[in-house]
Amino acid sequence: MSYTIGRLAKLTGMPVKTIRFYSDSGVLPERERTASGYRIYGDEDRARLELIRTLREIGVDLVTIRSLGDRRLRNVLDLHLKAVETQLKSLQRTRAVLRATLGRDGDPAEDDLRRLHALSRVGTAEMELLLDEFVDEVGGGIEARHEWLADMRDCMLPELPEEPTTVQLDAWLELAGLLADEDYRESLRRQSKDFWEGDVDIEAWQEANTQVMREGLAAAQAGVEPGSPESAVVLERILAVMGQSREEMLRTFDEHDPRAARLWELVSIIQETPWPAEQTIAYGWIEAALRKLDG
Repeated sequence: MSYTIGRLAKLTGMPVKTIRFYSDSGVLPERERTASGYRIYGDEDRARLELIRTLREIGVDLVTIRSLGDRRLRNVLDLHLKAVETQLKSLQRTRAVLRATLGRDGDPAEDDLRRLHALSRVGTAEMELLLDEFVDEVGGGIEARHEWLADMRDCMLPELPEEPTTVQLDAWLELAGLLADEDYRESLRRQSKDFWEGDVDIEAWQEANTQVMREGLAAAQAGVEPGSPESAVVLERILAVMGQSREEMLRTFDEHDPRAARLWELVSIIQETPWPAEQTIAYGWIEAALRKLDG
């Protein structure tokens, strides 16, 4: 059945000017016109307008609706759902800050306003982009290093809970700042350059690190005192696995940027996982043993 624009407006309850706008902007595809140039619409257009109205009511933008001709409706709704979920998380973060701020006596402090402003700019999507830039810049130029960082990417991207605490929100903002820190990025590139430019067997290296961590963690949990004769025995096993001397391993600790440990601590705070992590405990014990025995 064919309709004039006026008839279609009555059937759908939409103003003529809205239908004309949708037609002119391509949201409602052009069908046919009369000899006088008037648009003729059909049942397909009527159904399309109902769909447009529904999508607009739930917040789908016109650019996305216009692309429906090239996409399945399910895909459009899936993309919109993801956008809505992102917006909800952002609102939940803001709500948590507002509740914490209003829950204290007196007027909001400067830190409260700073937190609110920063959170409006750093959501999950922004953090993902920042982390991608971090991986590309730190890993850049050395394929093996870039691949290793890419594998670590998901571990470095914690998910804020629906009701984050002020401590978690502050950790989130500090993490964003650390990932964006050019000095930190340069430090990581510089420290790892010689290692990654060598002939690295990633699997063997990871296996060795796992074994070393187990040795250090077991010693720490067993209460082996760093610097004791027993610790020297454990340390010799660790050095043998790494193929390093005490001096070489100690130099590695001296050159290690402490901000790397802080990054994982921030991730732990956001995820509410135990800290210090087992790896931190293990390597903390190894460093202490090296320095005691070296001294």
